[in-house]
Amino acid sequence: MELKKIQYPLTVCKVSAIAEIDLSRDFYFIGKTDEEISVVCITADTPESTLERDDGWRGFRIQGVLDFSLIGILSKISLILADNKIGIFAVSTYNTDYILVKEENFERALAVLANEGYTVEE
Repeated sequence: MELKKIQYPLTVCKVSAIAEIDLSRDFYFIGKTDEEISVVCITADTPESTLERDDGWRGFRIQGVLDFSLIGILSKISLILADNKIGIFAVSTYNTDYILVKEENFERALAVLANEGYTVEE
């Protein structure tokens, strides 16, 4: 399985309204529930009026389009990283999964996954 590095630092934050997010930017994940609006974005594109924010994330995505019948892809990666004491923040799109780890664990996470047979693309 091939993983692709996301080349920029990321932030996880909460906002009070979707209107605060500049949707013209390249990279956003928005999760809206009855309790909150959560955002993952490039740190430089973080909305100014966040309610809470956590900087210092890096990420990678599983390359290709993952069929919904595929089982255990995210759980296998998360287990490998958990076994190596690396916490994750995962988000998914219709096509694939994105895994974020704190900046200080990023290169080690990729090395651990490469050692388990994953290919890491720049």
